[in-house]
Amino acid sequence: MKTDLTDTTASKINKALVKGRRDIGTPAVGMVLTLVIVTDEENAYDALKAANDASREHPSRTLVVIKRVSRTPRDRTQSRLDAEVRVGADAGTGETVILRLYGDVVNHAQSVVLPLLLPDAPVVVWWPVEAPIDPANDPLGALAQRRVTDTYASEQPVRDLGARADTYTPGDTDLSWTRITPWRSMLAAALDQVTVDVNAVEVEGEEFNPSCELLAMWLADRLDVPVKRSLSGGPGLTAVRMDTSHGPITLDRADGSLATLSIEGQPDRAVALKRRETAELIAEELRRLDPDDTYASALRFGVERLNPPAQRVAAAAASAPVASAEEPVAVPVEEAAKAPAKKAAAKPGPVKKAAAK
Repeated sequence: MKTDLTDTTASKINKALVKGRRDIGTPAVGMVLTLVIVTDEENAYDALKAANDASREHPSRTLVVIKRVSRTPRDRTQSRLDAEVRVGADAGTGETVILRLYGDVVNHAQSVVLPLLLPDAPVVVWWPVEAPIDPANDPLGALAQRRVTDTYASEQPVRDLGARADTYTPGDTDLSWTRITPWRSMLAAALDQVTVDVNAVEVEGEEFNPSCELLAMWLADRLDVPVKRSLSGGPGLTAVRMDTSHGPITLDRADGSLATLSIEGQPDRAVALKRRETAELIAEELRRLDPDDTYASALRFGVERLNPPAQRVAAAAASAPVASAEEPVAVPVEEAAKAPAKKAAAKPGPVKKAAAK
């Protein structure tokens, strides 16, 4: 059942929810939490579909906040709230309210959402795209016990990982971290099968993938060994190789669905390690609403402490001081990797200008 409300208020939306439940014959509220989705019009459909699928496991009231950008100065002065109320089969196993905010009300979304929260129930805020750097200090994030972002959707995911570490607050989490749960479980199970000392680790995956960086930081933090981040064509994570006292341990997934676990002295085993849909990731995050201390520890380890991948070495070599044509200087890869740290102290010599001829 759908009800469209134009230029409405939170009070009218609550009345529409009560009326909708009575009309379909389910006046009781059996939902366990409120899920607030902050997105734009373009990504609202996919996010709502994932939330509806996850509601089969976690019945919830889903509030979709869409901030509409005013195109003319006149529109900016006209504050308006439109809503679409869905109950019954149109809202999965819970209730859905799609809120479209116009004008000045865009800057006060928390005032619209607050009266619609379920009483005495946890609140989770999810930003599928364009998440704030500090979710806990966001007006909507301040209402929640759990705040879910997705660094993979940002323009500079590796940079944002560092910013998330600086602003981390208990209750923050990231779908890029949730994506590597099967990898972490499989690697932990592999190390439980043999008694070994891990000497070094290599994490291979596509470029600028925050899940690869988080897995590498988790391994470095937990094992206290050097971790090298290498590049591949993807999709996503492709391999983890551990150099141990017992021999190499490798978890290789080249096709994005089936992986091979290799342990020295044991036959290779095929394990299911498919890339999961967003609905599965959200459902996993809603199972536990307490702070994720393991994620916090891995995030604070710092992506800059990993061995630099190929693109960072290339960028460092490109930023190295230019030598004169008469005295060519070869820059080793090791020195190129250290170039950013020495850039401030280096004083490149004068470079002769080429003759116009």
